[in-house]
Amino acid sequence: MKSIANHEKLKNKIIELAKQGKLTCEEAHQLAESEGVPLVIIGKVAVEAGVRISDCQLGCFGKYKER
Repeated sequence: MKSIANHEKLKNKIIELAKQGKLTCEEAHQLAESEGVPLVIIGKVAVEAGVRISDCQLGCFGKYKER
């Protein structure tokens, strides 16, 4: 992030998008692309904001549970 203001803006967007304290993996990818930041930054700022990533597109975090 280039500045503290941009960091806070991103943090606020993550909090706004998060439903029940969770941001889907797809939403995280879309936000990273729209804001022009690496996905890892979205993850770090989400953790900072107390927001968890859910519904991982790779099947992590229990999205595709074995039956």
